[in-house]
Amino acid sequence: MASPSNYSTAPVSEFLLICFPNYQSWQHWLSLPLSLLFLLAMGANGILLITIRREASLHEPMYYLLSLLSLLDMVLCLTVIPKVLAIFWFDLRSISFSACFLQMFIMNSFLPMESCTFMVMAYDRYVAICHPLRYPSIITDQFVAKASVFIVARNALLSAPIPILSAQLHYCGKNVIENCICANLSVSRLSCDNFTLNRLYQFVAGWTLLGSDFILIFLSYTFILRAVLRFKAKGAAVKALSTCSSHFILILFFSTILLVVVLTNVARKRVPMDILILLNVLHHLIPPALNPIVYGVRTKEIKQGIQKLLHREM
Repeated sequence: MASPSNYSTAPVSEFLLICFPNYQSWQHWLSLPLSLLFLLAMGANGILLITIRREASLHEPMYYLLSLLSLLDMVLCLTVIPKVLAIFWFDLRSISFSACFLQMFIMNSFLPMESCTFMVMAYDRYVAICHPLRYPSIITDQFVAKASVFIVARNALLSAPIPILSAQLHYCGKNVIENCICANLSVSRLSCDNFTLNRLYQFVAGWTLLGSDFILIFLSYTFILRAVLRFKAKGAAVKALSTCSSHFILILFFSTILLVVVLTNVARKRVPMDILILLNVLHHLIPPALNPIVYGVRTKEIKQGIQKLLHREM
C-alpha cells in the first residue's frame, strides 16, 4: 500500500463517481424512471416558461417569480441528472476537478435560491391578501427585478466558499467518490487535510440561508391565515386561500423532500449509503418535475395559456 508521502507526488486531477457502490445492478433499473422524470421536468418547465412569455395576461409579478423558479429547477436538473444518466448508460464515471467543483457550487447555491424564491412568493401572497389595495404599488416589475438580483447575489456569494474551501484541500490519493454527484462532504472526505472548517461553514451557511427563508415563509402564512379568518364575506376566505394553495403545495414538496434528506443524513449510520445517494438524486429531480404541473393544474390562467399555446402549435 502506498504511503501518504507517495500520494503527495501524484495529485488528483479528476474524480470517479460510483453510484450505489453496494448495489450497482440497480443502475439499469433506475435509469428508466430517472430519465422519464428528467424529460418531464425539462418539458413541463419549458412549456411553462414559453406560456408565461407568450401569454400577455401572465405578464405579472407572480408569474415572473414562477418563471424564475422554473429556470432554477431546469439548471439544477441539467447540472445533476445528465451526468447520472451518463454513468448509468455509458459507465462515464470520470469527472474533471473543475467540473466537479462547478457542480458543487451550483447545487449549493441554487438550492437556497429556490427557498429564497419561495420566500419572495410568500411575501407576494401576503401583500395580495393582507394589503390588496397596496399590492399594485408594492409588487411591481421593479420589485421582481430587485428581488431576483437579491436571490441570486445573496445565495451565490454565501455559497461560494463551500466549493472554494473544498477545492483548496489537498487531494493526494483516493479519487473515488461514493456518490452520483459531487456533494461537498463526499468529495472533502477524500482529501488528506482536515476539512472541519469546510463542514462547519456548510452547516452554518445552509441552516442560516434555508432557516431564515422558512421562518419568513412561516410568518407570511401566519399573517395570511389570521387575515383570512377575519373575512366576513361569504366565500372570501376560500377564494383567498385558493390563491395560495399552489404555492403552499410547492413549499410542502420542497421542504418535505429536504427534511427527508437531512434526517437520513443525520442517521447515516442506520440508513444504507445507497438510499442516501438515491434521495440526494431525487431531491434534484422530483420538485422540478412536480412544480410546473402543480401550477399548471391548479392555476386557471396558466391552464388557459397552455391550452392556447398548444392550439397555436397544432
